[in-house]
Amino acid sequence: MDKLIASISQNVGIDETLARKAVSVILTFINRDGPKETEQVIRAMPGAEQMINKEGGGGGLMGGLMGSMGAMGALSQLTSLGLDMGQVSGVTREVIAYAKEFAGEDAVDEIVASIPGLSQVI
Repeated sequence: MDKLIASISQNVGIDETLARKAVSVILTFINRDGPKETEQVIRAMPGAEQMINKEGGGGGLMGGLMGSMGAMGALSQLTSLGLDMGQVSGVTREVIAYAKEFAGEDAVDEIVASIPGLSQVI
């Protein structure tokens, strides 16, 4: 995950702490709202399972309330971290590219297409 976090920090222009929080939100959302095949993609990405388990996508009351709202909830969490729409899109694209690197383009594209609202963010 460190490689992904560093890439996001450099390419999106946010600090690494914010990048780590944003990745956690996105991975938790995809893991929670994606189809069953998402598990394989998460497992293929080095450090993804640990990040989901450790960071929990923001957790707390806000994370719990937003957790039931799908893509809009994840978007709300990301913007509440201080990301603008361009940054949200940039972080999401980086996470997807990272996932494709380890799990394959077809598998990741199927997941993106199956989650309502996700394709509108990227």
